Amino acid sequence: MSESAYTESAYTADTTASAQVPVPVPVLSVSPVVLPAPGRAVDLQVRVSAPVTGSDLPVILLSHGLGPSNNLSSLNGYAPLAHYWAAHGFVVIQPTHLDSKTLDLDPDAPGAAPHWRTRAEDMTRVIDRLDAVEDAVPQLRGRIDRGRIAVAGHSMGGHTVSLLLGARLTDPADGAEVDLAEPRITAGVLLAAPGRGGAALTAFTAETYSFFLTSDFSKMTTPALVVAGDQDASAFLTVNGPDWHTDPYVLAPGPKSLLTLFDAGHGLGGISGYDVAETTDENPERVAAVGRLTCAYLRGELYPGDPAWRIARDALAAGPDPVGRVESK
Repeated sequence: MSESAYTESAYTADTTASAQVPVPVPVLSVSPVVLPAPGRAVDLQVRVSAPVTGSDLPVILLSHGLGPSNNLSSLNGYAPLAHYWAAHGFVVIQPTHLDSKTLDLDPDAPGAAPHWRTRAEDMTRVIDRLDAVEDAVPQLRGRIDRGRIAVAGHSMGGHTVSLLLGARLTDPADGAEVDLAEPRITAGVLLAAPGRGGAALTAFTAETYSFFLTSDFSKMTTPALVVAGDQDASAFLTVNGPDWHTDPYVLAPGPKSLLTLFDAGHGLGGISGYDVAETTDENPERVAAVGRLTCAYLRGELYPGDPAWRIARDALAAGPDPVGRVESK
């Protein structure tokens, strides 16, 4: 979709949302697209979803979280978001990270760990191989805008996104500060992402995910939208309650925005899949709002001057029964 398509005149009324969004179009989805990855435990498999029409399409790389369901932690998860974003003009690329339950890899196998690093490396590898993605999906050839790349991730995927946007940590193996920032990424969306380390963590988290101990958001300078549920206590991970998931907004420098979803748990209404068993706060309206607001935010960041984010924020604030609130810095 060309830049001219992202103007106010290209919007149509969405009466259920009291907002204006681009008209959705049919989506094509191809998987698995296999990207050879020498040195990785297995080749990188991705799903590619895109609108069937349009050119100069911006890209969203979507990093999955973890969880008990087998396929949600893979290229097969997050269909509600992937389909919405693709239908509204984005190429969505979903890698299967090495910690996916679908792979069932030995964590001590060469190239299989540490996953916090390989996850970020997967995303960089996809950006490096966009030509190969186009070759594998001929309907996309010549339609990707490589200058407009965003990244999004849920839960552990949100941690992956934070590293790509500039957050740092100390490698537990050697004590070195790790910088995995990807300069080709223009903006990011962190969905129910982990927050600060240290005393905010439970003993389980400090032992199982020791890399969380040194999370540092002070250098996460790339623009980002942080999405958090006000009922997402994540008590097995943190002693700080739902506010922990707002830390990537609170502790990072601007420009940042925070979308707090009312009555939302870790699943944010069910973004990880349709009717999934582990969604404790299933709410289709909430999922639709996450898709709509994140899409609007990314359009605003990728196309300076685009009114989508302003329109979406105004509609959220003006609604009689808002699903959440937005603040920015």
